[in-house]
Amino acid sequence: AAPAAAKAPKLEASPLRGQTVKMTRMRKVIGDNMMKALHDQAQLTSVVEVDITKLMKLRARAKDAFAAREGVKLSPMPFFVKAAAQALKAHPVINAKINEAEGTITYFDTENIGIAVDSEKGLMTPVIKGAGDLNIAGIAKATAELAGKVRANKITPDELSGATFTISWA
Repeated sequence: AAPAAAKAPKLEASPLRGQTVKMTRMRKVIGDNMMKALHDQAQLTSVVEVDITKLMKLRARAKDAFAAREGVKLSPMPFFVKAAAQALKAHPVINAKINEAEGTITYFDTENIGIAVDSEKGLMTPVIKGAGDLNIAGIAKATAELAGKVRANKITPDELSGATFTISWA
């Protein structure tokens, strides 16, 4: 016999329903950046499955000494940022923007990589500026600092803008 279906809990409607409210400056900057990206950048999502077993074993062996030496945890994200930055340096056509009005293409001379960070206010993408010039430790420190600022609600609009490439890892 099939078990009886459990009743779904009753959800209260949000008082925001049907309201129009002024955006915070932060939400405005995020929205403006998203619209600018939608209009100015090719929208591309690429999903690549990679066996990172060896990388995770290396991380497991190094993480305690790394944390003691660098003062931050060693998550997988710095490895992904480093790999993306190296690929962008080798393939600048991916790290570029089209200037439609001028009929030109700008190839960026730096790799400013946005990283997806979840917070109580929603997903934000702070930017590791100059990621291509950083080593794994530098990227790990920048990642920890920016993620901490997002979660503490201390991130600035400048720290959320200027990405030339974005990584979201799930």
